[in-house]
Amino acid sequence: MEASAGLVAGSHKRNELVVIHGHEEPKPLKNLDGQVCEICGDEIGVTVDGDLFVACNECGFPVCRPCYEYERREGTQQCPQCKTRYKRLKGSPRVEGDEDEEDVDDIEHEFNIDDEQNKHRNVVESILHGKMSYGRGPEDDETPQIPPVITGVRSRPVSGEFPIAGALAYGEHMPNASLHKRVHPYPMSETEGAERWDDKKEGGWKERMDDWKMQQGNLGPEADDAYDDMSMLDEARQPLSRKVPIASSKINPYRMVIVARLLILAFFLRYRILNPVHDAIGLWLTSVICEIWFAFSWILDQFPKWFPIDRETYLDRLSLRYEREGEPNMLAPVDIFVSTVDPMKEPPLVTANTVLSILAMDYPVDKISCYISDDGASMLTFESLSETAEFARKWVPFCKKFAIEPRAPEMYFTLKVDYLKDKVQPTFVKERRAMKREYEEFKVRINALVAKAQKVPPEGWIMQDGTPWPGNNTKDHPGMIQVFLGQSGGHDTEGNELPRLVYVSREKRPGFLHHKKAGAMNALVRVSGVLTNAPFMLNLDCDHYINNSKAAREAMCFLMDPQIGRKVCYVQFPQRFDGIDRHDRYANRNTVFFDINMKGLDGIQGPVYVGTGCVFRRQALYGYEPPKGPKRPKMVSCGCCPCFGRRKKDKKYPKNGGNENGPSLEVEDDKELLMSQMNFEKKFGQSAIFVTSTLMDQGGVPPSSSPAALLKEAIHVISCGYEDKTEWGSELGWIYGSITEDILTGFKMHCRGWRSIYCMPKLPAFKGSAPINLSDRLNQVLRWALGSVEIFFSRHCPAWYGLKGAKLRWLERFAYVNTTIYPFTSLPLLAYCTLPAICLLTDKFIMPPISTFASLFFIALFLSIFATGILELRWSGVSIEEWWRNEQFWVIGGISAHLFAVVQGLLKVLAGIDTNFTVTSKTTDDEEFGELYTFKWTTLLIPPTTVLIINLVGVVAGISDAINNGYQSWGPLFGKLFFSFWVIVHLYPFLKGLMGRQNRTPTIVVIWSVLLASIFSLLWVRIDPFVLKTKGPDTTQCGINC
Repeated sequence: MEASAGLVAGSHKRNELVVIHGHEEPKPLKNLDGQVCEICGDEIGVTVDGDLFVACNECGFPVCRPCYEYERREGTQQCPQCKTRYKRLKGSPRVEGDEDEEDVDDIEHEFNIDDEQNKHRNVVESILHGKMSYGRGPEDDETPQIPPVITGVRSRPVSGEFPIAGALAYGEHMPNASLHKRVHPYPMSETEGAERWDDKKEGGWKERMDDWKMQQGNLGPEADDAYDDMSMLDEARQPLSRKVPIASSKINPYRMVIVARLLILAFFLRYRILNPVHDAIGLWLTSVICEIWFAFSWILDQFPKWFPIDRETYLDRLSLRYEREGEPNMLAPVDIFVSTVDPMKEPPLVTANTVLSILAMDYPVDKISCYISDDGASMLTFESLSETAEFARKWVPFCKKFAIEPRAPEMYFTLKVDYLKDKVQPTFVKERRAMKREYEEFKVRINALVAKAQKVPPEGWIMQDGTPWPGNNTKDHPGMIQVFLGQSGGHDTEGNELPRLVYVSREKRPGFLHHKKAGAMNALVRVSGVLTNAPFMLNLDCDHYINNSKAAREAMCFLMDPQIGRKVCYVQFPQRFDGIDRHDRYANRNTVFFDINMKGLDGIQGPVYVGTGCVFRRQALYGYEPPKGPKRPKMVSCGCCPCFGRRKKDKKYPKNGGNENGPSLEVEDDKELLMSQMNFEKKFGQSAIFVTSTLMDQGGVPPSSSPAALLKEAIHVISCGYEDKTEWGSELGWIYGSITEDILTGFKMHCRGWRSIYCMPKLPAFKGSAPINLSDRLNQVLRWALGSVEIFFSRHCPAWYGLKGAKLRWLERFAYVNTTIYPFTSLPLLAYCTLPAICLLTDKFIMPPISTFASLFFIALFLSIFATGILELRWSGVSIEEWWRNEQFWVIGGISAHLFAVVQGLLKVLAGIDTNFTVTSKTTDDEEFGELYTFKWTTLLIPPTTVLIINLVGVVAGISDAINNGYQSWGPLFGKLFFSFWVIVHLYPFLKGLMGRQNRTPTIVVIWSVLLASIFSLLWVRIDPFVLKTKGPDTTQCGINC
């Protein structure tokens, strides 16, 4: 793949295709007026045509022919200035490596006259030629083994080729290009493929026999060597992973406390219901309803954690099984997706670090393909990715040479650790300094691009060759694909191959639904299915870099395990974050969820999909069900004993007595074949190449497909109307219908019977950034909660969806139900947080005076709550501080973001009022944790501030009233004060966030909150709705004139 081949942009419906060249900065040309070789000092000389001899067409560095020949034959075969590999010139002998070049030998074709069209041979073929061929056979002419459904009666040949001639060179349109729909053009041949397969099979049998004889000592090796080989073979046959159950000394007491808490809760609620408060019936009823809902919510959250497990992987066994010496690497290819939208909120430098960590990961380079989805069609993202591809040529060999971790340069160079630890190469320090300087220069170039993009020119963005940027209108632009790293331009500075890097921006037109991130991910699934079709896919957010270079190998220990891998739909990794303050004020790390809840789900049917850091099986995303294991034979009785088994049924024959396998069934088979072809088109869309790829379980592209056809089809599958009348978004790929498409996507897979795996390596696999600012954090939680509300009101509600098939386990269903109803807990939580202030202002309480026996229920309940939390921390390893921060933010988010999510969700369902999706900002402050103290106004801050002020006013009013009334009023006051302080302590991080660094709260927040609190307090004192009314003094006791 040549990076110079250009950006390919097109629209399938408009029958357009454009190839844009020269969009990159030209390399500086050396002045050739002197005509002196810079190496030996001799004259450069001229060619046979009388022109000046130019060894390097990229930079024009002056080198004479003898030095050029010597460098190609004995040296590095690279230009001394630009490090570009020397191409073979006319009259020069071939050397090793020339076979990869596409030009013909001028000696053999000296007298052949090529016509003009052959001079401009498919430029697109050079884009896609190269590593795109993994999954093909060892020979290019091998016959494709296409499933029969692709070559049915409805097949027809491809209409036309892909003519890109010289007229297409610099961005000109190709109106007559053939972009019609095709239906399955691939032929089917069995004879040659079968013979070739027999040859391979026989050769493999002979090799295995020789290996067996070697192990038996018949062909020469010593007994010790044979023993070592046998031990290695036995090790390779072992499972690649295993479950590590939680110690019974930790998990059994935990389960006993859960059962005890459930019983205590039942007795407590019985007591509360049977003992109303008659003089404050409204307060009592509200509190009881809230407590019942809390108990229901706790059951849904607690019982999916009944079977927590850990897992461990064996990377050495993976290498022994799939990476044997002297044999081709058998690790499965992986397509990696990175999605980005707005480069102003998702800085290009952050995305670049993620891409660099992917390209440098510890995995075979020919098995990795990185796809970048630019859903904003930003030229800034495109240009920064071009710079990233150039810097990767230096960064990737440095990472692999010295085995550094992490392999995102920004994180590596800012890591405050001893970087010399375990480093033994003497050149490491020198090369590290040079690489750091290179990275700083790279940052300056990226910053220059960002500064340039701040102001959009009136005429729109213009590329380097003068062509207008196709994505100037972000809502109306063609699909764009650019391969940055490939065969000819895909080598690092040391000549090693680099992984493929592909830029993708799907087509957008007015009047089409694009489905935000879910639609962008589905476009990447189809593009990758056409170009590379790896059987596994890893998706990452643009700010989640690879922290553990062996992360993909960790996932393969599960997905490629012969015992459990076949039924695993995805492997989910926990999210870990950088840049969070030490005390994690707003529970950004979310360790309670990732280290407790997800471990519990892993022991049932697997963790939920959380949107990033997940390796998928492609077939599971395509809507296929997991393979079924062999069924147990049913016990059949002879009929004499009706108690055991079932009576053996007589075989039914047709009424006419004919054979079941007669001609009538052949007609039925033809109809089924035709229907299956139509179903494939309805399911996957009108792309023959893509439909073919969906049936290839082990991945790979059809060998008969030319690179030009693949690129043409890639533009087709990202067109905006491709998903019309298909099952994309409803049954295939990322599921539409909610802004939290991750929950829906994982839920649909589990409903089909797949299971997922939770992988927690010691070194975190991925790390990202989290919004440490209070307003940004609340907006993020609002988006998650709103997605859950949308799922609850959709047809995919876990409470009833998938009940018929019964492939989703009940505890797993409990967890999914909890993920959709937790925002509704905000309503009883808000009421419960205002009850203490109401009790203090009215001198009433939600419970009647309790006896000593009744107080045991309260004591036992509090003890069971604390015991459950402590034992949970004991088996999970979560610290008590992290657990407490999670409890605090549960209250803060519950009475703010979750409350607004419920309101917005109801407005969307009842009134059709939709809300806009806001991308969480990934920008960082120059000062450490400076963003933590920045205040950003949002209406989400009003409810918690109001609750906080009301409770503070209630505490002051209650204490003042107790001081005025004397000693006897202090006893009942303590229960109310404890209740109110419980609310204030949970809202303490929110109070610190309001104050900021200067302990100053913005005036607008103070005014709104004090105003609401005052109005509410005055109305309460005046109306007093929940307290039993009195009509006036009792005239029978004190008389009419009292």
